[in-house]
Amino acid sequence: MGHAIMLSEVRKLANRVNYDKEMQAVLNDLTGSRPTLLLHACCAPCSSAVLEQLNEHFALSILYYNPNIDPPAEYHRREEELERFVREAGYRFPVIELPYDSAAYYEAVKGLENEPEKGGRCTVCYRLRLEETARYAAGHGFEWFCTTLSISPLKDPVRINDIGQELAARYGVRFLPSEFRKREGYKRSLTLSAEYGLYRQDYCGCVFSRKAREAAQ
Repeated sequence: MGHAIMLSEVRKLANRVNYDKEMQAVLNDLTGSRPTLLLHACCAPCSSAVLEQLNEHFALSILYYNPNIDPPAEYHRREEELERFVREAGYRFPVIELPYDSAAYYEAVKGLENEPEKGGRCTVCYRLRLEETARYAAGHGFEWFCTTLSISPLKDPVRINDIGQELAARYGVRFLPSEFRKREGYKRSLTLSAEYGLYRQDYCGCVFSRKAREAAQ
C-alpha cells in the first residue's frame, strides 16, 4: 500500500503544471505592450521580488486585501511597510487598500479552525483574497490579475493557480499563472528585504498560524 501511495505522489509531481514556464510564455507574448495588472499583495517582503519581475511587463497596481491577518495592528503594520517599500524602491504605481474586514475571514473559515497549516482553511483563505482581487479587477477595468502568494515556500502554488484560473473564467479578467519562488525568486525576496530593512513577520498572518508559531517557541 505504501509503495502504491508513493507512486501516486510521483505521478502527481510529474504531471504538475510548470506555472513559471507558463508565466514566461505570457510575458514573452507581451512584447511591445504593457497591459494593466492588479497584483494582490500580502506583505512587502513577498511583494519585493514579484514587483521586480512584473514591473517591466505590466502597468501595475497593488491591492492590499488581507482580512485574515491578526491582530489589526499587524495588518496595518504590513500595509504601511508595503507602502514604504513601494515608495523607497522608486515605483510609481498605486497601493489600493480595501477596508479591514476580519469578520469576512472568520465567516469564510468557520468550521475549519482546527485545520493544520496548508490544509482546507488555507484553501478558503486563498480563495477569499483572490476572489476579491478578481472582483475588483473586473470592476475597475484591469486586464489581468495575480497574487504574490506563490512566492512563499509555505503556500501551495497548485491551489493558488487553480483558484485563479477558475475566477478568471467567472469574472472575465485574465489570471497570470505564477510560481514566483522559482528561479530563486524567494531568495531574491530575502535579499531585497535585507537591502530595504523590511519587516519580516514570523507567521503567515491569521490567528491560527500565530498561535501555532507561539506554541512551537
